Amino acid sequence: MASTLVVKATSGTDAPERCAQAFTVAATAAAAGVAVSLWLTGESSWLAVPGRAAEFDLPHSAPLAELLAAVLGSGQVTVCTQCAARRDLTGADLLPGVRIAGAAVFVEECLADGVQALVY
Repeated sequence: MASTLVVKATSGTDAPERCAQAFTVAATAAAAGVAVSLWLTGESSWLAVPGRAAEFDLPHSAPLAELLAAVLGSGQVTVCTQCAARRDLTGADLLPGVRIAGAAVFVEECLADGVQALVY
């Protein structure tokens, strides 16, 4: 069994079901005690801005803000460097504990021993 799960969310409100799946899987893994690294790319980058996850609404889905808090409580949340730059986001714009990092860090995390990566 993988000891770390890397989940990359590639959508936000533009594809809400796919987005919610990524957050649900990441939060479920975190609740099960798995080390989780959630990467927010593309439109999901906005969800790291305070208040944005609370605005996300998808019927029959757990509240995104709660899922994000669960991952932040025990894992790592990262916004893609290029995605942040395209949206004029800096670390000061993001929730406490969310970092900005690039492809080299993503690749390093994914290629580490005992890692399973999923992309939504």
